Amino acid sequence: MSKKTYRTLDDIEAEYFSNHPDEIDAYIDEIFEEYAKDGDTAALLASLRIIAKVKGISNIANEIGITRQGLQKALSSKGNPRLENVNSIMQAMGYQLMPKKIDTHHAAN
Repeated sequence: MSKKTYRTLDDIEAEYFSNHPDEIDAYIDEIFEEYAKDGDTAALLASLRIIAKVKGISNIANEIGITRQGLQKALSSKGNPRLENVNSIMQAMGYQLMPKKIDTHHAAN
């Protein structure tokens, strides 16, 4: 009897974004909006890890000057990267961290 292998949700999402790279920008916006609301660092890092897989973990690690394992650890659920590391990772993926003014009128409702 052959052993079944199951794909993880991360694998499915990475495959999706590999096939639909035009949707990555909206996904990045969404994950940071969610993080702004709930402060769930583990969820943000997991989502960034998916995009890093799509864009090439080794390439990103080389560009920012850390090991592949170091990048994976930084983006793990137990990772606690410094802001400058997140900024470097984002830049290597082609993005920048940028503040967005909160619509206080809408947020109060």
